[in-house]
Amino acid sequence: QEGTKIPSKRKQNTAITTSELLYKNLLKSEQENWNDISARYKDMTERIKEKLEELHNKYTFNSESPRIRFGENVYFEENGCIFLSKADDDEGNADILFSTEDLGFSDAFIQRIRISPDQRYMAISLKSENSEEATCVIMKLGHFPVMEKVIPSVFSFEWATNDVLYYTSQKNLKCQNVFMTTFTNQKHTKLVYTEQDARFFVDIYCTKDRRFLTINSNSKTTSEVWLVDCRQPSKLPALVQARTKGVIYHVEHRNDELYILTTYGEPAEYKLMKAPLASSGMENWQLVYALEKKTKLVDLEMFSDHCIMFLKIAGHLYLNVISFDSHSVQSIKLPTWACEFELESHPEHTTSTCYFQLTSPVHPPKRFAYSFKENNLIEQAVQEVPIITNCHTTRLLAKSKDETSVPITVFHNMNSKELHRKPLLVHVYGAYGIDFNMGFKEEKLMLIEEGWVLAYCHVRGGGELGLSWHKDGCQHNKLKGLHDLKACIMLLHELGFSQPKYTALAAASAGGVLAGALCNTDPELIRAMVLQAPFVDVLNTMMKTHLPLTIEEQEEWGNPLADEKCMKYIKSYCPYQNIKTQCYPSVFITAYENDQRIPLTGVLRYIQKLRKAALDHASRTSKKGNWIPNIILDIRANGSHCDSSWEDSLHE
Repeated sequence: QEGTKIPSKRKQNTAITTSELLYKNLLKSEQENWNDISARYKDMTERIKEKLEELHNKYTFNSESPRIRFGENVYFEENGCIFLSKADDDEGNADILFSTEDLGFSDAFIQRIRISPDQRYMAISLKSENSEEATCVIMKLGHFPVMEKVIPSVFSFEWATNDVLYYTSQKNLKCQNVFMTTFTNQKHTKLVYTEQDARFFVDIYCTKDRRFLTINSNSKTTSEVWLVDCRQPSKLPALVQARTKGVIYHVEHRNDELYILTTYGEPAEYKLMKAPLASSGMENWQLVYALEKKTKLVDLEMFSDHCIMFLKIAGHLYLNVISFDSHSVQSIKLPTWACEFELESHPEHTTSTCYFQLTSPVHPPKRFAYSFKENNLIEQAVQEVPIITNCHTTRLLAKSKDETSVPITVFHNMNSKELHRKPLLVHVYGAYGIDFNMGFKEEKLMLIEEGWVLAYCHVRGGGELGLSWHKDGCQHNKLKGLHDLKACIMLLHELGFSQPKYTALAAASAGGVLAGALCNTDPELIRAMVLQAPFVDVLNTMMKTHLPLTIEEQEEWGNPLADEKCMKYIKSYCPYQNIKTQCYPSVFITAYENDQRIPLTGVLRYIQKLRKAALDHASRTSKKGNWIPNIILDIRANGSHCDSSWEDSLHE
């Protein structure tokens, strides 16, 4: 018996080494292939790069980094440094408090800044491009700021008092522990909370009135909140409401009442409710305001006497201002071109004005203010850059296979004649109830200037029309998102926006599922597909529970290991599983060597299988002039999952 054990072990090791070797060789051959191919595009690349840099320089001063106001003091970040200036002073006189370069963090960028209430300490998180994990640096402020402490692998952090910091630690893309660390004479760190369920992710938030820290434990569908009293930060956290399957809730505080943003009750969309601090259980939650159907709540901001809801309704942006004194709700429709809000970070709780920026993929951020006193919206003039006037924004509705109306946002140059001859770039995502990021991107504006049409398909699975829109496109409803995408592209062509031979499809991350699926089912609708860090091997990934995200992702894709029906369903749309011998569009994929979210092996497998299918088809139908698609993979050594610096995104 002893004799038989050893060889089997050795065999297993040999198998592992062989697969590692295969992987390395595959990686090498893809990199060589990319070097050959990218050389052909050298001149075009240079032209585009120049154009993008010009646009970047023209519009960036408009989107200055966020300011954090503390009475007279203003903290802000520029080029890896943090400065302090006086509110009415010229920023040229600012003092430097921190520099990534000087303190040996030169390859990192500043992600988050938190100042202690008495402004004696500053906590900063630094993230390098090659990792998902951030480092937290605590500086003691004064005439000569000094580095007090460095905490590795931190996700979120907040000051409970002048010298007590709470933070969550991140490991393998998971956050499950909350720590408290003190900067008093007796410095110590202790574990305050541990999440046992692998589907839940923990972060920390500070209520706007700085009265409580909330420890938020969220899965994709359920949440639980614990309160830390900032007046007694060493006391054990108090539970607001025990987790209830399918109920999400977030908590704010005002005048001894908790304001709870939650999906509790029917319909399962967000509502604002409140409860007394002393008895915060669900049975005491009272409705303050319920959202209309098919409304997406983007953000909620609490002020001392008002609360502002930032909403999306059928692609249009609205502000709903709730007055706590008069119990009135004022609704304000924002300019039609706007697609995205950006709230100024840390507005002062007692302010009479709320500042925010509006933007779209082709409109640089523009600053607006809402005045509670005047009850009106004011556009703020900054050094004025001519806003893009020759770009037209259109909102359409496509009828999907089951008659559901699917919104599309289209941008094109007003001066373009014969739109059916213009190239079209279609964007899709449709997962996790997340909206597209429709903030300003230089390359989108450049495409408009070059005569392209841009279309964003807000398919089911995304969050654009509220929570039910997501539910309708996840797990056993995933194919609805695919039907939506097909209907959108067909409508665009019918209405004279381009045609299949000039149409490209773009997607990133989980958007790769629907894009890759359409490529298998309806390749004739598009000529090219561009994917960034795409999820294309759903079935194999969801079968591997050792991967960091598989367990928590089951709420989005289902669990094929436990459910035969679910396995068959995933198999029916998974891009990798459904590649067949047919004429494919050209495909360009960017993937990251250090991507913890999307395993590179799946992308490599997909590319190999796709090339083989396209070549098999070409050799079977070797008619004259037969088209062989370009299938290209660029594997980046730097950058992590879809999160790159301006330099890296410029390269891409």
